[in-house]
Amino acid sequence: MLIRRTAGSVLAVAAVTIAVVLSTALPAAAHVEVKADKAQAGATNVTITFSAENESSKASITSVEVALPAGIAPADVTYVSGPTGWALTPTASGYKVAGPGLAAKQNAEYAVKVAKLPDAKTVSFKTLVNYSDGRVDRWIELPDAGAGSDNPAPTLALAPAAAPASSAAPSTAAASSAAPVETTATAIAADGDGGSSAPLFIGLAVVVVAILAGVVIWRVRRTS
Repeated sequence: MLIRRTAGSVLAVAAVTIAVVLSTALPAAAHVEVKADKAQAGATNVTITFSAENESSKASITSVEVALPAGIAPADVTYVSGPTGWALTPTASGYKVAGPGLAAKQNAEYAVKVAKLPDAKTVSFKTLVNYSDGRVDRWIELPDAGAGSDNPAPTLALAPAAAPASSAAPSTAAASSAAPVETTATAIAADGDGGSSAPLFIGLAVVVVAILAGVVIWRVRRTS
């Protein structure tokens, strides 16, 4: 009994320890969400939507500042939609969307269009969320494999870039289209040869028979 109780206690402690380790190892929930209509490396004219959570019970969000990842320039970003009265202004490292303060606990949701996504597996958008009372939420920590983050930057996972069209395709198409032409030409040549041979031989035979018949008649008449 003592052995069983000891084993049970050890298992219970182990289970609690594992649960604590797993809970602390999991990354914190991202407070700025990001999604795209075409989340693929190299995609063009991609609409990216952000949602910055308002974590203040009293203050309102007045602006959101974003540092763009490598491969995307401020000039490549245009404003699509957002809160009423908000507008986008390019900055040295990215852009800023700002306008009248939102209602308390109202999230700042907006969308931008990017001319082209870089050839990468992920792209992170370091974000500062500014409040009417001077508070600033800094979501700027880049994802690190195997490590959690208290202030993660919104990160978009990208599918691999589309494979380029094969250069052999036109040659294959040309070859396939040339084959019927060659076959048709060969068939026409064959039909032409076969059609002209028979009448020629028949004509020659008729001429030869006529000549022979004329010779025979001439000899018969001469003999008579």
